[in-house]
Amino acid sequence: MSDLVLELAGVEKAYNRGKPNELVVLRGADLQVAPGEIVALVAPSGAGKSTLLHIAGLLDGADAGRVAIAGQDAAGLGDRRRTAIRRQNVGFVYQFHHLLPEFTALENIVLPQLANGVSAAAARARAEDLLNRVGVAERAGHRPAALSGGEQQRVAFCRALANAPQLLLADEPTGNLDPDTADRVFAALVNLVQETGLSAVIATHNLELAARMTRMVRLEGGRLIAG
Repeated sequence: MSDLVLELAGVEKAYNRGKPNELVVLRGADLQVAPGEIVALVAPSGAGKSTLLHIAGLLDGADAGRVAIAGQDAAGLGDRRRTAIRRQNVGFVYQFHHLLPEFTALENIVLPQLANGVSAAAARARAEDLLNRVGVAERAGHRPAALSGGEQQRVAFCRALANAPQLLLADEPTGNLDPDTADRVFAALVNLVQETGLSAVIATHNLELAARMTRMVRLEGGRLIAG
């Protein structure tokens, strides 16, 4: 069994396949992510970063190629098994926080743990620990609308890591923030990833932020190349 956390091999993806308006997004993309790596995924808007992350996280299927998470090859698996692999191994963060507005910051982190069979006491303890790690423990009882943009995104990071995944996939996680806030929030994310020992693939336009990760890959012409 591979010790890679994520492996993409020859991944291809096109929309409207076989039609005159076919749009080819991925043309044999390859990527290997080892335990503890933080990989920056850099590409212009519309180049296919989100598609790549969705395929890597088993939210979407590839037309061809291999996708394996934590040594588990997803090829040929049904939706139920793919969902189980994703739930056990992958956390997602998006440009917009997508927190549930009717629940507090703490509750937003507790809920996915309860859905995964964790006891209420253990879920609360982990939520409190994660919030403390990103510096917003004092905001635990506030609902998302009462949080700043940076605070909302830090809570979203914590929710993504609530069930201790091996892989974090983040799609422009600081894209909606001003530069100073983005820098602070990104630092909190990297620290959290490093402290918890997981791997991450983070899509960003910001080359300064990308340079602070373990390594960088660029998506060009549907293929991934070293930064």
